[in-house]
Amino acid sequence: MSDTGVTSETRAPPARSRRRAVNFALWALQAVLALMFAMAGFAKVGGDAAMVKMFATIGIGQWLRYLVGTLEIAGALGVLVPRVSGLAALGLVCLMVGATLTNVVVLDASPLLPLGLLAVSGLVAWGRRGRLRGGFEAIPTRRAGAKSRR
Repeated sequence: MSDTGVTSETRAPPARSRRRAVNFALWALQAVLALMFAMAGFAKVGGDAAMVKMFATIGIGQWLRYLVGTLEIAGALGVLVPRVSGLAALGLVCLMVGATLTNVVVLDASPLLPLGLLAVSGLVAWGRRGRLRGGFEAIPTRRAGAKSRR
């Protein structure tokens, strides 16, 4: 018999199965991020006593609590939308840089939670970096031929 390369096994090529595993892991991380940021965002927007006290300690005003909470909720939703997941994760990275600095400089609190969320958000942003350009393309812009209002 000749060996012509025909086999009865139908296994996925290693690159394809690795890509699937990475995609599955990224979706799991995105779900965790969405849950964490949605809970934190709703606590801030909903006026949880601990959040009100924390933002009073920061000293800028309660408007910042509403802004951060709204951005966290938007990021939580955004990481679940495939077209903008990379862009949303990048936005969450920026929020967590601010949260880390605030914990260390202003609140004198442990930065471990914001650093952990920063790391996970960074992994998702990196893993979905191919979608970052798609995310920027999703932002509506003025058409080239449109006249500007002045």
